[in-house]
Amino acid sequence: MRLKELRKQNGISQLKLAMDMSMNQNSISRYENGIREADYATLIKFADYFNVSIDYLLERTDNPEMNK
Repeated sequence: MRLKELRKQNGISQLKLAMDMSMNQNSISRYENGIREADYATLIKFADYFNVSIDYLLERTDNPEMNK
């Protein structure tokens, strides 16, 4: 998952992202390190937060645009 890449590109700390997502920092770290997999609702929240498609977030495409 491109979560860490997106977070760093946007200059956002794990703590800030966790607070914005109503999660704890440990959860963000586990998602970024592949220790934990996000459920559908969480994937949607991450994609919406970074304004990218879920496919981009999951590295299924290199196009961050959401299909409309």
